[in-house]
Amino acid sequence: MAMSRRFLPSMSLLYAFEAAARSASFTRAAAELNLTQSAVSRQIRALEDMLGCALFLRERQTVKLTAAGTAYAAEIREALRRIGTATLDLRANPAGGSLNLAILPTFGTRWLAPRLPSFLGANPGITINLTTRLAPFDFHFEQIDAAIHFGEPDWPGAEMELLMGETVVPACSAALRDRLGIRTPSDLLKAPLLHLASRPDAWHHWFAAMGLDPDGVHGMMIDQFATAAQAATAGMGLALLPKFLIEAELARGDLVVPVDGAIKSTGHYYLAWPPPRSSYPPLQAFRAWLHEQATAAATVM
Repeated sequence: MAMSRRFLPSMSLLYAFEAAARSASFTRAAAELNLTQSAVSRQIRALEDMLGCALFLRERQTVKLTAAGTAYAAEIREALRRIGTATLDLRANPAGGSLNLAILPTFGTRWLAPRLPSFLGANPGITINLTTRLAPFDFHFEQIDAAIHFGEPDWPGAEMELLMGETVVPACSAALRDRLGIRTPSDLLKAPLLHLASRPDAWHHWFAAMGLDPDGVHGMMIDQFATAAQAATAGMGLALLPKFLIEAELARGDLVVPVDGAIKSTGHYYLAWPPPRSSYPPLQAFRAWLHEQATAAATVM
């Protein structure tokens, strides 16, 4: 829905207001914008008339934002920043566009990053900017076009596309396996376990799948897969890890799977994005490519 022009102040009014709000001075705002102090004062008065409320308290030679002005300044400053960023991105890459993608740390570095050159090679006009996120967030307050999510398709306000599932296995060092004499799933009930903060019930699900009572399972809590894998490699305990993310450690023998206990995770990987970005060309290209990559990977997982 197009916004009525009567709700869109001119850029000159917004620039004057933002500069005055940031500097708490009409005089300093005027110097910054190469205007007179009276010109800045008139622009802000015109903006206040348009909005129907006071943005500044004027006391002798000083000005101070009102409560309404403070809230409005934060919104306008973010809007101007987004306009500036969009302009910079377009100038830097006029033939394509930028895709701001939030990724899960280990999934991003071990699965996605090695595959990205093929996407960039096929789409030379698109730039991908990566940032890590461990949990869902509000797309309204993050300048993110899409995010990789693991869990359930329950991200409010986002559209989601299923990518793939995963198989998890208990993994530890060979030395720990031999020292504890681990041979069967029940041996893990008394072994030191490493728990992921993002999946606190994973070991309970695993023991239940093995037909064992998981009551009383405890151990060290770790926030990321990469750290859990490193701790398991160092012999600190057993970690329940996605097999496709630890292929290198298994191939080198840094980690071993001490028992036959592979199970499917209850969650899945999804691509999530805010509905207004659905038709954004870089996102459409990335979605199509990622779907192909996930489908190909699922056949060997």
